[in-house]
Amino acid sequence: MISTTQLQKVFGDKAALSDLTTSYERGTIYGLVGANGSGKSTFLRLISGVYYADGGEVLIDGEPVYDNPDAKSKVFFVSDDLYFPPGSTLDEMAAFYKTVYPRWDGSLYHRLGEVFPLPKNKKISTFSKGMRRQAALMLALSSRTDCLLLDEAFDGLDPVVRFAVRKLIADDIAQNNLLVIISSHNLRELEDFCDAIGLLHQGKMLMEFSMDSMRSGFSKVQAAFPGALPEINLPGIRVVSQSQSGSLITLVCQASEAEALAAVKALGPAFVEAVPLTLEEVFVYEMEAAGYNYAKIVF
Repeated sequence: MISTTQLQKVFGDKAALSDLTTSYERGTIYGLVGANGSGKSTFLRLISGVYYADGGEVLIDGEPVYDNPDAKSKVFFVSDDLYFPPGSTLDEMAAFYKTVYPRWDGSLYHRLGEVFPLPKNKKISTFSKGMRRQAALMLALSSRTDCLLLDEAFDGLDPVVRFAVRKLIADDIAQNNLLVIISSHNLRELEDFCDAIGLLHQGKMLMEFSMDSMRSGFSKVQAAFPGALPEINLPGIRVVSQSQSGSLITLVCQASEAEALAAVKALGPAFVEAVPLTLEEVFVYEMEAAGYNYAKIVF
């Protein structure tokens, strides 16, 4: 549905994005991670048609998005830096978006008013940060676009509202085959929500993985051995990390859980078990394998 080819954006003498080529299909929640200044917001503004690309192209269903109202009507962009016209109310914004988005769903807007109990005739400028974020998400979901672009989507939301937003997005994907792209500098925030993740650094996409492939490609095993610790050599398996605490050794392997367990059991441990790997750990090991220092890039 959305594709970019050798996408570039330059501000003055700084390249915000460089030769970025990727694609996204409907029915997917895609997480875009990276440090502040890595190009995430610029990328989303290019996809939504807010910015004009200095090189390459952005296509939505095969059509250029910039200066193309039909293509833009398929996308709703919720910026990290929210803007509402001075003095506008939630109902006034709803009336405006009804003229912009052909599939605007008024009944959904009213139902969401029960989820987000916001005063609809009060000036949005008087809302707190979290309330403004709720208002933007309420308008975005009611617009019934094919794609939602959410820049730091959960910033300022309390845990209860975060859960509600996640459920609403998941339901919309199931019912309407929605594409959602969420940017964040917090990998942990996206771990249990996204189908795929991409890491941006200095305007370049360092890596993209589906969650399934990332988790199945690595495993963590803990084992204890009687007597002296044997030399750890697992045929056909790359041991990415090895640490020891007393008699307990922890191995991170580039292999499936079943393969890693079988290989360690062959060494004759007194105890062995697989333990969960976090998405952040997987990213760290993948980046180290690619020659990058993940801590310096993301944190």
